Amino acid sequence: METSNKSNLETPLCSNQHRNHELESHTSDQCCFSREDVIEEAKKQVWLAGPLIAVSLLQYSLQMISIMFVGHLGKLPLSGASLGSSFASVTGYSVLLGMGSALETLCGQAYGAKQYHMLGIHTQRAMLVLLSLSIPLSLIWYNTRNLLISLGQDHEISTEAGTFNRWMIPGLFAYALLQCLNRFLQTQNNVFPMFISSGITTLVHFVFCWVFVFEYEFGIKGAALAISLSYWVNVFMLVVYINSASACASTWNGVSKEALNDVFSFLKLAVASAVMICLEYWSFEMVVLLSGLLPNPQLETSVLSISLNTCWMVYMISVGLGGAISTRVSNELGCGNAQGAVLALYVMIVIAIVEGTTVVLVTILVRNVWGKLYSNEDEVIKYVAKMMPLLALSDFLDGFQCVLSGAGRGCGWQNVCAFINLGAYYVVGIPSSILFAFVFHIGGMGLWMGIICGLSVQGIALITLNALTNWDREARKAVYANQKAEVMTNS
Repeated sequence: METSNKSNLETPLCSNQHRNHELESHTSDQCCFSREDVIEEAKKQVWLAGPLIAVSLLQYSLQMISIMFVGHLGKLPLSGASLGSSFASVTGYSVLLGMGSALETLCGQAYGAKQYHMLGIHTQRAMLVLLSLSIPLSLIWYNTRNLLISLGQDHEISTEAGTFNRWMIPGLFAYALLQCLNRFLQTQNNVFPMFISSGITTLVHFVFCWVFVFEYEFGIKGAALAISLSYWVNVFMLVVYINSASACASTWNGVSKEALNDVFSFLKLAVASAVMICLEYWSFEMVVLLSGLLPNPQLETSVLSISLNTCWMVYMISVGLGGAISTRVSNELGCGNAQGAVLALYVMIVIAIVEGTTVVLVTILVRNVWGKLYSNEDEVIKYVAKMMPLLALSDFLDGFQCVLSGAGRGCGWQNVCAFINLGAYYVVGIPSSILFAFVFHIGGMGLWMGIICGLSVQGIALITLNALTNWDREARKAVYANQKAEVMTNS
């Protein structure tokens, strides 16, 4: 094993100068793209994005399905499960999702560089870090009730939320592993096993919910337990596939002690990835919290919650597109093909515009009926109809920035994107929401207008960042980073 690794290591290092020269000649000679190139790239991205969108929607649906079952138990369990789920997303799921996103850079570029064995090493290293992080996060979930009460939430609802989150703790560790396994397969363009396992898991989850909530009458505990078991079912299926499929034979060579090396480098990128994603996710949750301070808080909170749920559902499409462009950019940069990365970005921008325009049209067309899916009250239905045009605009901007952020993850720009998100949402977005809602008295619509301001600033900053990028230099950086990672891993 060690001899093999040394021979793999010596080859790219000895050919470093030749590789850099090859990069410069390769990228400078290609200034335009043929129609065939564009069509071929579009096919690759649709092939990638389709299953990734489905995976995002299916995995997102697990919590929603459990909450739907809890909704038949009464208002108090429903409120507790909803609050607990929101708290779990902020304090757990978004953090692990962000940390796992570092693999989009590391595994994606390693796969492009044909350093296939490094995918398994990077993934195992991520598993160790995310599982370790899940321990303190689980302690936060265990104390959900006390934390929510200290934040001024209703005691009864907080107690239900605490119960819900405690029974979801086993699933937190499965979710950590799932983020790593998903990125491991995604970055080598092997997405259909993820789609199949997520589909089966969703079907199994319906059965779990029915059995635990209604048959065994575990109530809210059963709904949370169903989520935990479903995540473990998904992990089990992917582990079996990865260890048995010939498609993963070169990228997964079993457990290796090399994963213990150079953990600090992974942590640097993973923390930046987590900050980048959490800053964005948390800003949307803050809008719902702010709605509780408005006049008629029950109406405002209900409508903002419906708006946020709608936004997250549409956002899953953008997550799939972002994952696809992240994979394509990281793969191309990893093999030193700067122009391939540029072509991938251009094609995905066109796809994002088409997808965003379609979402805008559909959102506006269903604005008068969408509220009826959530409520029978005319006041809520009419308010949701007024919010829908703002949702349409935010969905368009959110989809566009998600694609540009995905390209950023493919390049390893998590630090820069984190600062962009900090400025966009917490210097512009949230203050604008407060200004529109509480100073100009526009209410819940004002809160969402502030989010649109933040999305606009984020989009402009990301467009500028991509436009000013020297892609030849990014390709050379990616090649060097892969070589350095292999050296550090084997040292």
